Parts: sequence; C-alpha cells; structure tokens
Amino acid sequence: MSIFKSRSHNEQDTEQTVNKHALLFGLISVFLCGIGFSIITPVVPYLVQPYTSSPGEQAIVVTLLTSVYAFCVFFAAPVLGALSDKYGRRPLLLVCLLGSAIGYFVFGIGGALWVLFAGRIIEGITGGSIGTIFAYFADIIPPQQRTKYFGWVSAVVGVGTVIGPTLGGLLAKFGYSVPMYFGAVITLLNVVYGYFFMPESLAKSNRLKDITFVRLNPFTQLANLLSMKNLNRLLVSAFLLWIPNGSLQAVFSQFTMDTFSWKPALIGLMFSIMGVQDILSQGFIMPKLLKKRSDKQIAILGMVSEIIGYSLIALSSLFSFYPLLIAGMFIFGFGDSIFGPSFNGMLSKSVDSSEQGRIQGGSQSIQALARMIGPIIGGQIYVSLGHAAPAFLGMILIAAAIPVLYKRTQVVNM
Repeated sequence: MSIFKSRSHNEQDTEQTVNKHALLFGLISVFLCGIGFSIITPVVPYLVQPYTSSPGEQAIVVTLLTSVYAFCVFFAAPVLGALSDKYGRRPLLLVCLLGSAIGYFVFGIGGALWVLFAGRIIEGITGGSIGTIFAYFADIIPPQQRTKYFGWVSAVVGVGTVIGPTLGGLLAKFGYSVPMYFGAVITLLNVVYGYFFMPESLAKSNRLKDITFVRLNPFTQLANLLSMKNLNRLLVSAFLLWIPNGSLQAVFSQFTMDTFSWKPALIGLMFSIMGVQDILSQGFIMPKLLKKRSDKQIAILGMVSEIIGYSLIALSSLFSFYPLLIAGMFIFGFGDSIFGPSFNGMLSKSVDSSEQGRIQGGSQSIQALARMIGPIIGGQIYVSLGHAAPAFLGMILIAAAIPVLYKRTQVVNM
C-alpha cells in the first residue's frame, strides 16, 4: 500500500494527506511501546535485589542496566536509521519490535546478573527503532503539521505510560518477572499487527541509494549532525536536558524505595503521573500553545517547568515529604510532555524526507548517549552525595541548556 501520490517532492510536502491506516499503525506502535517499556520500571530494583548485597550496590546495578541499554541504542540507532532510509521503515520496525520482545523475555527469565544484562543488550540493540518510528511519522505527515502530530504521538505514549507502570506494579504481585513476560507478549502482538496492516511509508523514489560506513558510524554521525548550523544548538540543548532525565528515570524506583519505602504498585502509580501529564498537556494545553507560541518558545517553557519539578523532587528528599515529590513529578511531567513534540517538530523541519531516518536516528543516538552517561553519573552521586543529588544535577544542566537553545539558528524552510 502506498501512501504517496505521484507528484513532485515539493508538491508532495504541501499536498500530502495523512494515510489513516499508516497513522493508526504508528499510534498503536508507540502506544504499545509506551506500555512495553514502562511496565518494567517499577520492578527492576526488585529483580536486581537478589544479586546485590546492599542498597548502594543495588542502585549502581539498576543504573548500569539503564546505561548498557542506552549504550546499545547509541551504536544501533544510526545503523537502523540508515537501513530504514535505504530499505524502508516497515521491515526495520518489524525486526526491531521482535528483538524487543526477545529482550523482555530474557530479562524476565533472569537467574543471574549477566542474564539481566543480556536481556537489556538485546533490547537495546533493537531499541534504536524509536528514531525509525519518528521517521515513519515524518514520512506520512506534511511538514507544517508535524509538531501537532508529534504532540498526538506524545499523548498516545502518555496513555501507554499511564497504563504501563500501574499494570507492572499490579502484575508484580504475581511475581517480579511477570511484567517482563507481559511486555514481551504485547510487543509480539504489535509485530503481528504490523506484519498484516502496516503500510510502507517511504516511497522508493525517496530512498537512500547507497549506505556508506560513515553513515553507520555513530561518532561520525554525531560530528556531522553537530556541524549543521541549523541543528547543533538544538541537539546540544536537548543533550543537556536528557542527561539528568536519564539519571532520574534510572534511579527513581530506587529513590522511592530508599526514601519513602514504597512498593512496586505505588512506584508504578507515580510513573503513571508522567503519562497523565502527556495526555492532559497534548489534549488541552499544547493545541493552545501552538496557536500563540513557536516551537522554540514551547520547548523553553518545558525546560523551565522541568527545573521547577527537579527542585521540588530535591526538596522531597531533603525533608522526606512525599507530597513534594508528587507535585514535582506533575510539574516535571508537564515540562517533559511539551518539550518532546516541540523538539521533534523543530528537528523534522530541518531536513527533507530522504534524510528523516538519518536525522531521527542521529537524534536517538545523542539521546542514548545522554541516557548512557546520565544513569552512571546519577547512580554515583546518588550513593556518594545523597538522594537529592540527581535532582540538583537536573536543575544545573537544564539551566545551562536554556540559553543554548534560545540562541539556536532558526530551522530551514521546507
């Protein structure tokens, strides 16, 4: 099934209509990815606990599991992006989703720390597909509508994120590995759905002719992306934001266990706050913001909100007062929910359709690099400087990122 009409490239950008079947598959994919990823977050510390001797060691292993996943995504993302530019989005997405299901299953089996790491490595190698998913949406959506549709994507991910952690916490009552198996099953269902209903989004005329080694090298890709004047400040500012976000995500379950003695069900409920923010923000706030503010202004508003959220999270630790944590998560979640679609909107408008896989894959590599560094730093300062240290790190780095983004070169007109 083709979603493109026979017309010139420029005409295609302005007149292309969104194929409903392609849009539906894409939204279902990100919804199931949201559930599959978030369903495991409340139980990871409990799966690690039998193989560690202290809470400090447990925190380090949990953050290393997050880092090794991001490490694999960093190297895999540009390869997957380039392959999707050459062979199309459909085969790459199906293979990656299948790999994710295998990774969940291996992680659930456990039995030793190396098995847990093996599961995360398998999932990480195929986890770079999120860049291909965004390239898929960029293929089917006209440039002038992308920020709006990326907001929809964020909202749908939010629904999955609401359901995932809460469901994971409840399933953990039947065994800490059960959420992993459930994640594997729903990801396999997505593979089946995609195999029968997913249309290819990238027309053969727009595909990459040859793949060079340079396009597969993540470090070369990063250097090339950062050398582009219309992208470098955007990506650097996002990198500074993603480092503490990765730290918070990796250490959060351990943080709530150590600070407030919370159990998986309550931890899952807290993670769901992020998804609630996505739904509320994309459904009610983002449409109004898009009418009055530019993508860059919305992104900066999101960054300021994250700083406020981090400050409340830090205070919740210092005073051992969990209502501050809840308030901080709501405000942080709002900032994260509006930064994501505005960033992806600016990014996708910076290149043409033949480069979407590359640019989204490169962006995913940068995000993976940040989420590889963030958990390692977060775990170390959490153990050595105190439970509030990762939140203070977020306040400092995002405060530094705002002026970088504010001065960024405007995106090119397509």
